[in-house]
Amino acid sequence: MAFFADMLTKDFDGCIRTIQQIVTRIPHEEFEFRFFTGVPPEDEKGLSYIKLPTVDLFFNKPYVMVLPFLRKRKIKAQLQEFDPHIIHVSNPSILGQFGANYANRRSIPLSTIYHTHYVTYVKYYLRFFKALIPLVEKRVIAMTKGIYDKCDLVYLPVPKIQEDFKSMDFRIDNCKIWPRGIDNQLFNPSKKDEQYFKRLTGNANPNILFASRLVWEKNLQTLIDIYELTNEEDRKYNFIVVGDGAAKKALKEKMPKAYFLGNLTHEQLSTVYASSDVFVFPSDTETYGNVIVEAMASGLPSIAANNGGPTGIISNGENGFLCESHSAKNYLEKIELIVTNAELKERLVSNGLKMTKDLSWNKLAKLYFQDLKSLVNKN
Repeated sequence: MAFFADMLTKDFDGCIRTIQQIVTRIPHEEFEFRFFTGVPPEDEKGLSYIKLPTVDLFFNKPYVMVLPFLRKRKIKAQLQEFDPHIIHVSNPSILGQFGANYANRRSIPLSTIYHTHYVTYVKYYLRFFKALIPLVEKRVIAMTKGIYDKCDLVYLPVPKIQEDFKSMDFRIDNCKIWPRGIDNQLFNPSKKDEQYFKRLTGNANPNILFASRLVWEKNLQTLIDIYELTNEEDRKYNFIVVGDGAAKKALKEKMPKAYFLGNLTHEQLSTVYASSDVFVFPSDTETYGNVIVEAMASGLPSIAANNGGPTGIISNGENGFLCESHSAKNYLEKIELIVTNAELKERLVSNGLKMTKDLSWNKLAKLYFQDLKSLVNKN
């Protein structure tokens, strides 16, 4: 397989973490992979890869854009020598377009995993140029449709994204629901440390957690609104923010009493999840929502936006709550319900643990490799 991925930096984001789960489970007796990437992993572990030139994305650092046309002859020579039976593209980027076009011209089966709902990002990137939003959204839809419609197999994480595909007039006959897994040995309630937040905050107030990249497309403004409404109503909550990103400085200015923990290791994060009282995730651009699943598996009830990926994870009122994405009042109401109703919290936690216990990366990877073989055999 020839695998096109702009970046393979370990644990960089949800997309790359999903790719890692596949890469670490490659059945090498059946498959040979070659990666075409702008940023290879630091720990290569014997991976075969071709490093390609990149340029920084000034509006979304530290992401990069791969420029395959600068190495067009080299890439084609490598592909001809490798002679792949199948091609996988991880994103509808310039590199993804290159891989998809190569596969289509040579009738090579093409697969992808849908990681990022790019069209939902436009309203954030162009929030100061609102008149351009409809035009750019239309262009983004056309660009992504041009790739995903060419694929023989598109893995979507939740049914809501398939509904969005249909509404945008994408093909859906090539789509298959394929969620994400969770490491239940890493994320589980046993990681709870009763004294963790008391040591950090010096008080016993309920701890409201947000964990994500700190970028505006995660709907950080609503997080700020929740924080401000909490202060206005004199609610005694600690706001805990985990992660880093371009919006961190502005977020700290807007939430001066919040506790910013920066980037944490998975082991550290597992303790933070299990020791918190409520997980709040207002992002309305999620294709899935790995952090929600991690929180649930840790025994932490979650409140998320009623948009995109979270709708396939949270059953409203059963294992968490879904809110109007920009309604701070709606979020605060649900936070109050959870921290004041022990019976409700226990039910949400129990149902969340039941849902996450069956999300196995081994099962998902096995299905992925089986589907690849089926695509090759049909060709």
